[in-house]
Amino acid sequence: MSATRRQILGGVVFTGALGALFGGNTAAAPVPEAAGYGPLVPDQGGLLDLPEGFRYRVLSRAGDPMGSGEGPVPANCDGMGAFAAGAGRIRLVRNHENRATAALRVPAVPRLTYDPGARGGCTVLSLDERGEVAGERVGIAGTAVNCAGGTTPWHTWLTCEETEDRAGKDGYEKDHGYVFEVDPADPHRTGAVPLTALGRFAHEAVAVDPYRGVVYETEDAFVRPFGLFYRFLPDLPLGGRGSLRAGGRLEAMRVPGVPDLSLVTEPGASFPVRWVPVPDPSANSTPIRLQDFGPGGVTHAQKLEGCYWSGTGVYFVSSYARSRDGAAADHFGQVWHYDPRQARIRLEVLFGPATNTGLPGDSPDNICLTPGGGLMVCEDGGGAQYVFGVTRQGEVYPVARNADNIGTPESPEWGEFAGVTFAPDGRTMFVNAYAPGTTFAVTGPWR
Repeated sequence: MSATRRQILGGVVFTGALGALFGGNTAAAPVPEAAGYGPLVPDQGGLLDLPEGFRYRVLSRAGDPMGSGEGPVPANCDGMGAFAAGAGRIRLVRNHENRATAALRVPAVPRLTYDPGARGGCTVLSLDERGEVAGERVGIAGTAVNCAGGTTPWHTWLTCEETEDRAGKDGYEKDHGYVFEVDPADPHRTGAVPLTALGRFAHEAVAVDPYRGVVYETEDAFVRPFGLFYRFLPDLPLGGRGSLRAGGRLEAMRVPGVPDLSLVTEPGASFPVRWVPVPDPSANSTPIRLQDFGPGGVTHAQKLEGCYWSGTGVYFVSSYARSRDGAAADHFGQVWHYDPRQARIRLEVLFGPATNTGLPGDSPDNICLTPGGGLMVCEDGGGAQYVFGVTRQGEVYPVARNADNIGTPESPEWGEFAGVTFAPDGRTMFVNAYAPGTTFAVTGPWR
């Protein structure tokens, strides 16, 4: 879609039970004088357009040398988590979604490299109490297509491989499609060990139930058969760093009568959920989404992406559904909620409207809650690239626009945003521009 149409900001483009999404009652929520922070101001530096009163700092950029001396900053910055490091310091763990052809690989560091033939992984940025970069190093290397992930209650990062390629393909020496744990404080504590019991498939994101220790996982598949929504029941729930290596049981979601989540178009619609054991989590001969789950099968969804825990349940995103790809119906993004106490799923937000896809709010990817109770969304579509906020009342407003043209003046192109997350104190928003790989810290009058 064109940049001109994507710059239209009128109208409400999110509908649904927003009070439930934000953990409160929309009727009781205070109504702001105006949604958002005003129009975006063109950046004279040509990197990041922000509202008046906000400013950014570039923390890291692909190709620059890392302070550790391990090599240049890798490319394709994607999912990210922020961790308190004491005395106002912060550690950022950042994914690099590098495929076999990536020019700027994650350097293969001894004892932190899973497969020397793979170019993805994570890097760790250490920020001092002033928010300045005090260090940058490899967190894990030799993994592939590290897309998103999630934080754990014991303050580690779970990085997800969005591939299921096997050894022998594209120079890989080992099988891929796993989740790996990264300790931001000392990556050598976690090493480069795949958490095989969590399944081998095209992982996108994870979220951990902080009360029960259950790990929820999304599978990003954009062609049929589409991906599944999983839960992993660990043998050592909430066991701390390294405990997920002990194994557990992987199950896939079945919504009786709903074989494809795109069939649901009414926000607030709720359904019971059943969990079906995965026959072969390692996908030794058949990808999991193609395996035989018995009568009733399992529920599929196109482009399952962001996943996070909030309050008493887990939220996950279907970025879009397209009937031309084989989906049962079309939509431009859904946010779902699963309540483990009631074992029910509910459609919270429907992106659109389908009659005007030029409006902002289509194809949500990375997603996070703001400290003030709103929502931040990284879009993953064509044309101009934005981070959008959503108020409790469902109003959409621009927060950032990528001004770094990686195309030509005649045919401009901008890299998508990814990895949006907030500092533990809520005063700084961190976000990545996927290409060229850049990590920003955004400060200002956050409400």
